[in-house]
Amino acid sequence: MEQRISLITLAVSDVGRSREFYVTGLGWTPELEAPGVVMIRTGEHLLFSLWATDEFEEEVGPIRTGAGVVPLTMAHNVASEEEVDAVLAAAAQAGAEPVSSAVRRSWGGYSGYFGDPDGYRWEIACAPGPVNDIVVPKS
Repeated sequence: MEQRISLITLAVSDVGRSREFYVTGLGWTPELEAPGVVMIRTGEHLLFSLWATDEFEEEVGPIRTGAGVVPLTMAHNVASEEEVDAVLAAAAQAGAEPVSSAVRRSWGGYSGYFGDPDGYRWEIACAPGPVNDIVVPKS
């Protein structure tokens, strides 16, 4: 198996609401839409998929529920601390749940978090050195 990820799929309670958040609020462009699913190209060979919970469970199996947050975060790295603050502000404007303002982290970076309409956590980060060199596209 090649070392790569093709899709990241989130089971969401309301595909329309999630589409509104990511497409209208954050300005992302859908690649494919069908009843119960929206797929957004987020990399050269990577799709981000929003899938209706009931259809997700039908194919994948029951979703674990309970208190607390889902033990998963997604990150969007940018080239500067100013960009971190700007993306967090744009997410808040789009209706994101504020989780934490950006701060300098013990690992040397600068990051903050927001939650999407289903509570999935997004880290917006500027990481030092090799991490950002790998994950931030060159302009």
